[in-house]
Amino acid sequence: LVAELEEEYPIDPNRIYVVGASMGGHAVWNLLYRESDIFAAAVPICSCGDPMQAESVKEMPIWIFHGAKDPTVPVRYSREMVKALEEAVAEKIRYTEYSGEKHQSWELAYREKELYPWLFEQRKE
Repeated sequence: LVAELEEEYPIDPNRIYVVGASMGGHAVWNLLYRESDIFAAAVPICSCGDPMQAESVKEMPIWIFHGAKDPTVPVRYSREMVKALEEAVAEKIRYTEYSGEKHQSWELAYREKELYPWLFEQRKE
């Protein structure tokens, strides 16, 4: 899909971002593991990644969001992923956990004042 869009539209290949919430957030992680060279940054929200893959994405700018009271995708998944990334010495990650929020943490994440400026600053090196 990205290759097709690049052919049809004037897309800067150094500024392609992947963002998703819940199952879409799971897809963000999967895409990073399989096709990380396509993306300049990623924003998985209320999702779970595979801590065993942290080493493979440690260079990617990633901002992870999760609600602390999420009953659908427990927050431990994001905490475990952040811990694995920290242990892999990932220097470009951010983590925001909303203490009173349940599963719809994307509603707060998309309203973060710093999210879009941060995202659009990211470029592939």
